[in-house]
Parts: sequence; structure tokens; C-alpha cells
Amino acid sequence: MSLWYFVVTIASFGLFAWVPFVHAAARLGRKSLYVRAVFFAAIAVAIGVLVALTPTDANGKTVGATGSLTSMIGATLAIAVIVVACVQQAKLRREILRQAPGERLDGSGPALEAALAARERRAEARKLALGDPLIARDLRVGRPDLQRNYDDGGLVDLNNAPAAVIGSVCGLDAATAEAIVEIRTAVGGFTTVDDVLTAVPVASWDRVRDRAVVLPG
Repeated sequence: MSLWYFVVTIASFGLFAWVPFVHAAARLGRKSLYVRAVFFAAIAVAIGVLVALTPTDANGKTVGATGSLTSMIGATLAIAVIVVACVQQAKLRREILRQAPGERLDGSGPALEAALAARERRAEARKLALGDPLIARDLRVGRPDLQRNYDDGGLVDLNNAPAAVIGSVCGLDAATAEAIVEIRTAVGGFTTVDDVLTAVPVASWDRVRDRAVVLPG
């Protein structure tokens, strides 16, 4: 499925590289892809103009220094379009293959809306923790193990939460979570989230950075 993206782009020598982006925009519901399609279409027009301006003889062969130059520029531009477009289309193809039938990846589904709302709350809570850590601590930001009224979107305080809670929120195994607690005890607390990454598998770094916060003890 969608292998035709590459076929259309390569077979047309880049002139129809914009077509797959229109298709991907419709499938993924992403308006930015239409803008990308317009960009590649504009380049296709530019290549067409260069071809039209290239002087040729009666047999259709390029003649003169000007003809050689415009031909070289057009060919270079077309090759660049093919390479760039195919790289971007490969990523879009993977997204479409992961997409469930009828699902829009950036649509208004309840699950997506809830995830985006939670991310916004995490950003607000993280800003509060940075600007006024004492109030953030009083509101129990990052402490889902305690009773509280403030919704921080799913953060965990690496300086104060138990190992089990850190592991659950950050998706870490028990041994890694315990190692984080041992390190914070040894150093007297973390100053940034990145301080714990030496004890965390690289594959979990993004999750930790998304869900963790550090507050004074």
C-alpha cells in the first residue's frame, strides 16, 4: 500500500511529487501536507519553465552554453525533488500503514483530545513548578499517590514520589525506579529531570522527560 508514492515521484522525474502529499493529507487529515503539496507543485512548474527555456535543435537536442546550463539546473532540481520527496513520503507511508481504517491521526477523537488536554495540563503544571515550586509542592504536583485536587496531567515528582509511582508513571521497571530513588538519596535530590537519565534506558528518555518533574523535598 502507498508504494505508488515512490513510483509516481520517480517515474515523473519529480514533476508529480506533489500528488502523494495530497493523498496523504486527505488520509491523515493534516492541512500542513497540502502546503507541502503546493511547494512541490511550484517546484514542478519551475522545472517545466526551465525545460521550456532550454534551446534545442531540430532533433530536440540541447544546444549552446545557455541550453546546457538550464538543462543541468533543471536536472539537478528534479533529482533533489525526488530525493527529498521520497524521504518525506517514506515517513508518511509508515503513518498511513499504522493508521486504523477510518481513523484520522489528527482528528477530533475523544482519546486524542484527552491526550492533548493532558499534555497541556502537564505543560502548565511544569511551568508552575519552575516558577513557584513551593505552591506546586503544596498542590502536590507530581504526587498521584497522594490525595489532591489539582490535575497536573499525569506528572510524577522524581524528588519525592515513591519508586513504584515513578516506575508506573514513567513506564520503567522496578529495578530502574529503585535505582532512581537510590541516586536521589545519595545526591540529596535532583535539580533537573535529565539528572536521572544516566539510570534510565535510552528508549525511555522521552517518556521520562514528558512525565517527570523535580520539586524541592
